[in-house]
Formats: sequence, structure tokens, C-alpha cells
Amino acid sequence: MNRQLISSESEFESKIGYSRAVVDGDYVFVSGTTGYNYTTMSISNNPVEQAEQCFKNIEQALQEA
Repeated sequence: MNRQLISSESEFESKIGYSRAVVDGDYVFVSGTTGYNYTTMSISNNPVEQAEQCFKNIEQALQEA
């Protein structure tokens, strides 16, 4: 299986050169996932809300993978 990049279409990915998730064989790496809300294009100042959003972003990336 080829390597597949899961993108959020965020401008940060093209500027910094990372992907929200990477599928490589049977593995999905989500270390590039943050608590950024791509719907509102913002990030909360609250660390709990950031963590919750991060897990939502991971869930979406896993669904795409």
C-alpha cells in the first residue's frame, strides 16, 4: 500500500509541510493533529477544549483513512 496523506486543507499544512494524519500500510499516524477547529478556523484558549477538538480531528482523520 502506498503512503496516504490525510489533509485538513489548512494553510498551515502547505506552509509548514505536515499532514494531520498519514496512512502507511496498516498504520495511521496522527501526530500532526492539533486542537485547531477547521470549521471556525480558530483555536480555543482553553486547553481542555483544545484536547477535545484534537480528538474530534483525530476521529475525522481516522474515518477518512
